[in-house]
Amino acid sequence: MTSLPTPVRGRHRPLVVCAALMFGLVLVSAVGTVVDGRTLLGESVWVKPLKFGFAFGLYAATLAWLLTKLVRGRRLGRLLGTVFAVAATVEVGAITAQAARGTFSHFNADRTDPVTVALVPLLTFGVMVIVIAQLVLAVVVLIQRTGGAALNRAIRAGLALATFGMVVPVFWMVTEIHSRTVTDANGHSVQMYQGHGIGDPDGHGMPLTNWSVTGGDFRVPHFFALHGIQVLLLIAAVLAALAAERVWLRDEKVRARLVGSAALGYTGLVAVVTWQAWRGQSLIHPDTAIVLALVAVLLLTVGTTVRVIVTAKRATAERTPVQRAGLPEPAGPAR
Repeated sequence: MTSLPTPVRGRHRPLVVCAALMFGLVLVSAVGTVVDGRTLLGESVWVKPLKFGFAFGLYAATLAWLLTKLVRGRRLGRLLGTVFAVAATVEVGAITAQAARGTFSHFNADRTDPVTVALVPLLTFGVMVIVIAQLVLAVVVLIQRTGGAALNRAIRAGLALATFGMVVPVFWMVTEIHSRTVTDANGHSVQMYQGHGIGDPDGHGMPLTNWSVTGGDFRVPHFFALHGIQVLLLIAAVLAALAAERVWLRDEKVRARLVGSAALGYTGLVAVVTWQAWRGQSLIHPDTAIVLALVAVLLLTVGTTVRVIVTAKRATAERTPVQRAGLPEPAGPAR
């Protein structure tokens, strides 16, 4: 079994610092939502820094761990990690600065505010830098084996999902143009060149996430895809832990197949919510087509998972009593 945790001192320092800053921002923003009554489009000005701090903190910590698994391309991987850490810190820093000022960060087209004029290019090009660094890093990981079969499959599928999740914002930035005027937390009119919602540019959002309940929202597939790697790594870790008690899980190939089944189901989920957003439909108001698609994904995932489990248990049952008990096999010739 592959041990997932590694000492913090062995991880990529810029990414570790980035993650620490982001989680610190989460705490500060959480306090801000309580003590600061200012709002933007109906939500606290501090909700956006809180969400971005959590998302980037979690992802930076994951990348810091992932870079310890690289065998080839370590130098390039560490360089990309540094680029990602710096770009993410600048991006979230600009978001936080605008939130503290009570105005909008992304999509803000106000040319009368010099601070906004200076920060918007950082927000726009910061996303591009992050996406490019992610794409190259994904290639570096794909050309090598970073661990056992189960862990390797979780990393590869998770990085592919995360890359898709980072491309989604770029896609909507260049395709969903909805120029309009809104009011910031200071009562000033602000020109916006687009929004997150599909069908309803600003949406009327859910609590905390602010995902639109009146139209589609590309932040939904962005969120699910971006954090797929953490979900799959957690599944790989749980399977490795369960293998100590369940003999049929001790085969690395079985755990890899189960991770593959989970990746298949999670990818199907991301595909469905992306389709749903593209159709201008809220996550919480699916129509019959979306429900049927979700049911199909669920059945496919359950079916492949059950097949892997049944096959693995049958193979275990056919082994010798000593093997079924989980005892060491007698010494024999090397295979």
